[in-house]
Amino acid sequence: MAWFSPLRIGPRVARHRTWVPAMVPWRATEEGFVTPEVLGWYRRFARGRPGVLVVEATGIRDVPSGALLRIGHDRFVPGLAELVRTVREASGGETLLFIQIIDFLAVRRRPTPERFFGRYLVLDDGLRERLAAHLAEPELGGAPDHEVRSRLLVLDAAGQEAVLSPRDLESLRRGHRERVTDTHLPHVRDLPSTLPGAFAAAARRAVQAGFDGVELHYAHAYTMASFLSALNTRADGWGGSREGRARLPLEVYRAAREAVGDRAALGCRLLGDEVVDGGHGVEDAAWFATRFAEAGMDFLSVSKGGKFEDAKQPKEGQAVYPYTGPSGHECMPTVRIGAPGPFGRNVPLAAAIRHVVRAAGHDTPVVASGGIASAAQAEAILARGEADAVAAARQSLCDPDWFLKVRLGRGEEVRRCFFTNYCEALDQAHRQVTCQRWDRLSSEGEGEEVPMAADGRRRLLAPPWEPP
Repeated sequence: MAWFSPLRIGPRVARHRTWVPAMVPWRATEEGFVTPEVLGWYRRFARGRPGVLVVEATGIRDVPSGALLRIGHDRFVPGLAELVRTVREASGGETLLFIQIIDFLAVRRRPTPERFFGRYLVLDDGLRERLAAHLAEPELGGAPDHEVRSRLLVLDAAGQEAVLSPRDLESLRRGHRERVTDTHLPHVRDLPSTLPGAFAAAARRAVQAGFDGVELHYAHAYTMASFLSALNTRADGWGGSREGRARLPLEVYRAAREAVGDRAALGCRLLGDEVVDGGHGVEDAAWFATRFAEAGMDFLSVSKGGKFEDAKQPKEGQAVYPYTGPSGHECMPTVRIGAPGPFGRNVPLAAAIRHVVRAAGHDTPVVASGGIASAAQAEAILARGEADAVAAARQSLCDPDWFLKVRLGRGEEVRRCFFTNYCEALDQAHRQVTCQRWDRLSSEGEGEEVPMAADGRRRLLAPPWEPP
């Protein structure tokens, strides 16, 4: 099978074209360190011996980010090195281990109206004038702050829309979210000068820890994808045109390449389609991918959607989650998504990007993903020349041994994903990610203790499987 044939990825050669993309399992410490549960998660995938296994989105800044792995300081390197050793041992050296590195801007929880109007909202002259005009009370223009805030608090929805600016209204109803276009904020304005060095330092640490490759996270709702986005209207040379939007991603890549040299593969995850109003489509994505290939990237992994702009309104006290709207559904399609169904739904994006990259004379491997559910499906994708590697997240989560089962001629034993996004709902709630199918299986013969999630009701790992 072509899926189990070798693939050169820059300075590395994957034994197979099977690929487990990055998934966030919520198993790190609150300080971002590797835990035994993190090791168990990746050990379990490694036992299925995929060609490439990508470690979850790992923060490049040394800032609090919940139970997500971090790589923003040298103190994280020993734990990551242990993770590399764990995967090497569990896969018998067959699996290349990459790490996905990410930057993200601030996203605040949706506040209560009392907290928003009483504490967060800035009372500028324009707001005072709009409130006074809406209530036909001119004296409010010069009223004390506490009186203005109390009058704002009792506005109905129509009044809020008449008085608040669009950004303030969003902050009230969805929580405050920084954008790369917020150049009035010094730390956002200066991202083009700070991010290349931060990504380069993270890539250097990844190599120090022993990873075979680094995946720059240029996809979904996060900083680098936001620079590439057609919604990036920065007028300072780092937005607007395709060239302006690609400028920082290229600078980040060059800095990271200088840091890692040929000691590791270096590529990116990018969006083939943003799937939001005003966002870019596959034509822009293919143009970006070609520029990245020209610059020397070793692989291009294609995803879709997963944006904040169309996400579902969160409940008070919760943060907006970028996989709850139409673009998020396209990113992780389920069996309920409608025609033409979830299986291979996003592969045409990878195929179109690969076609343009090849036409430009580059042989950079392109990775397809999105609703991959069977080896036959993956084999057909490769046979049609739509991708060079085929990735599967949810099916691999459901059965981490499925690659090995197919290779050994035991495909009938593969446990199939239901594509209901049970796992994604756990991610949304920042709970340890597991699979609904694991808990339907007997634990007989597994020993006295089956590791359980923190809630005590779910298996923490996929059931074991031993090759015959």
